[in-house]
Amino acid sequence: MTIESILQARSDEIYSCTADMSVSQAVEILAEKRIGALPVLDGDHVAGIFSERDVLHCVRRYGHEAMAKHVRDVMTADVISVDLGKSAIGALSLMTKRRIRHLPVVEDGKLVGFVSIGDLVKYRIDKIENEAAAMRDYIQSA
Repeated sequence: MTIESILQARSDEIYSCTADMSVSQAVEILAEKRIGALPVLDGDHVAGIFSERDVLHCVRRYGHEAMAKHVRDVMTADVISVDLGKSAIGALSLMTKRRIRHLPVVEDGKLVGFVSIGDLVKYRIDKIENEAAAMRDYIQSA
């Protein structure tokens, strides 16, 4: 299964922020939407990722001034992304190796989706459960 098929199964809106937003504004989106990260967009281009980890590092570094900083000052700018054709298992492996929890999905330089490690683990669990059910059905029919 590819990233494209995982995205097709969802109807979730992609929430994002810009580098010019304040950390406070971006945190408000994270909290309101109950999500762990936002792609930071410059037009359709992914300029970075702003995550809960970035918030923690920002608060540790700037203390009470953290919320007034700009997202560009604290975001993760070294973006790792995947395309629609990437296998779900390949993306999960990449996330595990790089110790990241969110991946922008990019086609022709534009953001087309955003997946979390939770999305990919859910896919893997569903696949294992379906295989087990098929095996039980096969055994019972024999």
